[in-house]
Order: sequence, then structure tokens, then C-alpha cells
Amino acid sequence: MTIIDQLNDGIKDAMRSRDQVRLGVLRMLKSKIMAVDARCTLPDAEVIKLFKTYFGNLQEALEQAIAVNRPELAESLKSEIKIVEEFLPKAPSAEETKRLVEQAIAESGAKTKKDLGLVMKAVMKLNSAVDGKLTKDLASQLLAD
Repeated sequence: MTIIDQLNDGIKDAMRSRDQVRLGVLRMLKSKIMAVDARCTLPDAEVIKLFKTYFGNLQEALEQAIAVNRPELAESLKSEIKIVEEFLPKAPSAEETKRLVEQAIAESGAKTKKDLGLVMKAVMKLNSAVDGKLTKDLASQLLAD
């Protein structure tokens, strides 16, 4: 079952259960797909890229809502983030990410922070579901100045 099929089933279930929040988020995800391909025939890899971008936008909006002291908006965004996470691949833990970064540093031959781009590229090849910010922080700690 493709992600688009799962999304369509989720929309039907949300309509049946009258879950307006979930329905709204799932419809937003479908609109993201339809903006790129009106026939909804994108492969799962492309759909995941779209969802990751939307997920990042939601996280950024959550940080801003917390910064400007808008708790009601923050709660709304948190519930949206949880729904979007259901359609994304599970990110590895911090320990697993650190092992991936160490492996990428060894494989790429990176020595200094100037080689951070090489390390990030190598980590993304190993596992594209890693948290980019965590990966960058770990790589910066492990590489010399």
C-alpha cells in the first residue's frame, strides 16, 4: 500500500469519525501532493520529501509560537506534527545517529569542520531519515576546528 493510499484511507476514516483536526491535516498533506502532481501518482520517495518539508515548516512554526508565547497555537501545531510523523519513516535514535556520523566521517575522510558537507552527504546516503539538525551538531562536535 502506497503512502497516497494510506493517506486516502486516513481521510475516509477521519471523515467517518468526525475528527476535524486529523481531517484537516490529512487534506493538507494531500494538497501538498496534488500541487506537484494533480493525479497523485508520485512515488513514495517523492511524497516523503514533500512531507519532510512540511514537517520542517511545522516545527519551525512551533518554535516561533513558543518564542512569542502563543500556547494555544503551539498545542495545535504539536497535534499536527504528530499526525504528519505517522507518514514519515522513523528517525534513528541519537546513539544510532552518532554511529552513522562516525561511520560517515571515517568513510569520507573528513578532518575539519570545512568537510561538514561531505559528512552530511555521506550520512544522508546511509540513512535519509536522520534528523538533519542533530546530525550537523554531532558532526560539528566530532570534527576538529
